[in-house]
Amino acid sequence: MSKKEKAAACFKKGFSCSQAVLSAYSRDFGLSRKTALKISQAFGGGMARRGETCGAVTGAFLVIGLKHGRTKAEDVAARDKTYALAREFIRRFTARHGSIQCKTLLGCDISSEEGMKLAHDQGLTGSLCPNFIRTAAEILDEIL
Repeated sequence: MSKKEKAAACFKKGFSCSQAVLSAYSRDFGLSRKTALKISQAFGGGMARRGETCGAVTGAFLVIGLKHGRTKAEDVAARDKTYALAREFIRRFTARHGSIQCKTLLGCDISSEEGMKLAHDQGLTGSLCPNFIRTAAEILDEIL
């Protein structure tokens, strides 16, 4: 199964976008699925269900950091590469979906009770989020 399909399947089981993306790649970097799910939980729903940066994007940033992030303060090259890849990810994701902001992508603000009800009633997360998750994995596969 491809990473994008693993991520989409994880989301369909009830995990957040960020959890789905990070967990699909976690074992490649020596991180257990369980730890990946725990680390990425707070990023779901656009950062703690605030409708900010899409969880598929933040999950991808975590993957980029696992692959290229620096472990020594003086490793400026690793820092710069990580930032460059994150910016490239944003550019590609935005080109495909118009934004990286959850509330813009969904067309409603899930940080409010009314917005969450609207998203649920219209099936927005179930119909839109899998596409964002697949895009995140596709872009990761291209840039990593």
